[in-house]
Amino acid sequence: MRQSCHRLLEHQQPGGDEPPLYSPVDQITAVPDHVGRQAGGKLTRYAPAEEDEATLRELLLSLQRQVSVMSMNLSAKLDELQRGDRQLETTVALCEIRSQLQELTKSVESCQSEVSEVKRDMVAIKQELDTVQQVKEEIEELREYVDRLEEHSQRRKLRLLEQGLTFFLSYAILAAVLGMLQFGYNTGVINAPGRNIENFMKDVYKDRYGKDIHEDTVNRLYSIAVSIFAIGGMLGGFSGGMIANRFGRKGGLLLNNILGIGGASLMGFTKISHCYEMLFFGRFIIGVNCGLNTSLVPMYISEIAPLNLRGGLGTVNQLAVTVGLLLSQVLGIEQILGTDDGWPILLGLAVCPAILQLLLLPACPESPRYLLITRQWEEEARRALRRLRASNQVEEDIEEMRAEERAQQAEASISMRELLCSPTLRAPLLIGVVMQLSQQLSGINAVFYYSTSLFTSSGLTEESAKFATMGIGAIMVGMTLVSLPLMDRTGRRTLHLYGLGGMFIFSIFITISFLIKEMIDWMSYLSVVSTLSFVVFFAVGPGSIPWLITAELFSQGPRPSAMAIAVLVNWMANFVVGIGFPSMKALLENYTFLPFSVFLAIFWIFTYKKVPETKNKTFEEILALFRNSNGR
Repeated sequence: MRQSCHRLLEHQQPGGDEPPLYSPVDQITAVPDHVGRQAGGKLTRYAPAEEDEATLRELLLSLQRQVSVMSMNLSAKLDELQRGDRQLETTVALCEIRSQLQELTKSVESCQSEVSEVKRDMVAIKQELDTVQQVKEEIEELREYVDRLEEHSQRRKLRLLEQGLTFFLSYAILAAVLGMLQFGYNTGVINAPGRNIENFMKDVYKDRYGKDIHEDTVNRLYSIAVSIFAIGGMLGGFSGGMIANRFGRKGGLLLNNILGIGGASLMGFTKISHCYEMLFFGRFIIGVNCGLNTSLVPMYISEIAPLNLRGGLGTVNQLAVTVGLLLSQVLGIEQILGTDDGWPILLGLAVCPAILQLLLLPACPESPRYLLITRQWEEEARRALRRLRASNQVEEDIEEMRAEERAQQAEASISMRELLCSPTLRAPLLIGVVMQLSQQLSGINAVFYYSTSLFTSSGLTEESAKFATMGIGAIMVGMTLVSLPLMDRTGRRTLHLYGLGGMFIFSIFITISFLIKEMIDWMSYLSVVSTLSFVVFFAVGPGSIPWLITAELFSQGPRPSAMAIAVLVNWMANFVVGIGFPSMKALLENYTFLPFSVFLAIFWIFTYKKVPETKNKTFEEILALFRNSNGR
């Protein structure tokens, strides 16, 4: 029996000849290297994802063979122990064998658990690979769809660019721009009869108070007559967005003519009433009318114009302004209405554009964009487009409006507060405001309001100064006609840069001519040439582009609020120049135009760095331009 136990102990030593009896865990864990092992003998999974179930099957077969070999060894040892002589050693050996069998069972169970986990992981990996493949296929389909959509958009844009000018579109634009002709007429009409109006004020004051009025007081009253027009313009411009949304673009223009008729009538009856306060009130009412026109007319024209003609037709706004300006200057000469008896008629003629627009505009359709996007009246929008395009094929226009509507749905019905707080719209709003300031603070209104006195102070006779003022109006009309084809060929930004640059150069020349006019006689003519050249470059860019580009920078939702803010800023700057220029002229004398030179340089730099080109871009593309750049 002792010999049997001794042999049993020999089998326990790892260096024995036979396979070790009490090392089942080591035998079980002799698994392939790619499975790996954790501390304590547990399996870890280092198998690559592409290992298939055959590897796991081999592992299980290997475990089964090892268990079979160990079972045979244990049976042999049990037989040997049964043949032994000592029962005590047999009992001890059996207990040890039972313990080893329990450890073997645990190891086998652990291995089976690890194998099951590996199988589950492989199934999950396979599912994930299938999901990735499915997502990849969906991405490819989406890319193909985007490519098709982009190709469709390009074809639609090309068809939009092929649209031409029709008779009815021309008629609608002519009827609408009568509002801007009203604005131009009333901007320049106060200039030529300035001396006659001052004489009227002196007479009224003397009849009232029995004494002569001081010259400074007369100048102050005349400045009020000039600048109160801009105060009314501020009110009208600020109300433009609300009027446009409530009554429509066409409806707002029709209602606005009531103010035009009322204001012109008040001015026309000023002398009969022998009350210069009526002149102030009439100028204020006609200012409200013109402020609404400056907001509603560009909005209406930009919304009915085809994509490829939007720039040129937008310039018609400025053409109407310059025609009105020239008309007021021609009628204001002494040979026509620039007399003590004729100036009330000159001011009262502002009733004509209002009456003419009331007659022509009802036949025009409402803005299709307003009908479709704001009112959701698709059939009415289609009818309006068919009339404007003289064609039944208006689907491209409808699609473009729908795209604009989708692009700005999150911004629909935007209030002024929301417009100011929107990060995406802050940049186009800033550009619109600065563009309006570049028009008014360029010094052009100082020329429009006080050109006659400017020319007389430079050495011309009063009659020559009035004819030079007429030359300003004629040049404005001619250069605006020149800029019509350039607007869609050269681009808004480029023309604006040329205009501001030329105005800066000739504002310096105007200052130089004022400084040396007393030393050199012919310098008065240099002053006239410099002023006329100043006006030429204004007509090329800053005259029309701010009105056009402000309407282009915004989609249908925020456009009315943006136009209202921009027009308000324009009229505020107009008022500041109108009321402040006489005092600035008295203070700075020959250096009067230097502040305008500084402003022109600042505006040129801003335009060069910040203003984008909007030529041949849809409203959707312009909106995406600011959204993709986060408003930069």
